[in-house]
Amino acid sequence: MSNPKRKSELSENRGRAYWLYGVHAVRAALSNPHRNIRRFITTAPALENVADALGVRKLTPEIISSQEISKILAEGAVHQGVAIEVLPLPELSLEEYLAQAKAQKPLLLLDQVTDPHNVGAILRSAAAFEAGAVIVTRDHAPQESAVLAKASSGGIEIVPLITVTNLSQSMEMLKKQGYWCIGLDGEAKQTIVQAKLNNKTALVLGAEGKGLRRLTGERCDLLVRLPISSAMESLNVSNAAAIALYAIVQGS
Repeated sequence: MSNPKRKSELSENRGRAYWLYGVHAVRAALSNPHRNIRRFITTAPALENVADALGVRKLTPEIISSQEISKILAEGAVHQGVAIEVLPLPELSLEEYLAQAKAQKPLLLLDQVTDPHNVGAILRSAAAFEAGAVIVTRDHAPQESAVLAKASSGGIEIVPLITVTNLSQSMEMLKKQGYWCIGLDGEAKQTIVQAKLNNKTALVLGAEGKGLRRLTGERCDLLVRLPISSAMESLNVSNAAAIALYAIVQGS
């Protein structure tokens, strides 16, 4: 049975403004026409690094000191002299993505990857290798936040972060659309290179340490592993995502 209170909290979090900071993250957000920006604070020197990204936005930057910015942001935030207060990006459903996608691009499905740093880093790699979207579940996954956006280094402005209720149902939907659901598993017999994948791949990655859940793995069309040295048991999930995406792009 669904929890109405939980749904209410999630809805509130999705509409809550937060501070996004750092030159790369701020430049990307300013360049994203879908990003709603409420406030723009910067030092005079830092403004020169992002001013060209303002485009037609009618934003008036508040010129303040670096120390004042640090007082506004969370302790330890590495802001590089610039920050913007933003609303979370508009939600995009998987159905909407599939309906409007103009080109075949690999997708990434995250099976209970809960660390926002990892999800942000995966978004960064997804942008670098032109993946279509990163798909997470509404439970057991981080929602959009300052930490996640900062770790993505602007990737969140480029690659949609899609939230689904049920990962297995989403995999079935993708299969009907012609995607091949490929699970990354260190125990798989076949390597990702041997699989010779193409852009119609939905790559499924599990949480670091736990890996893919059993039922998720069983719903994959194929399990593959990265061809890494036996000296290392595994890689960080964000590093694994980057290498896997590279292998898919190279094989296409």
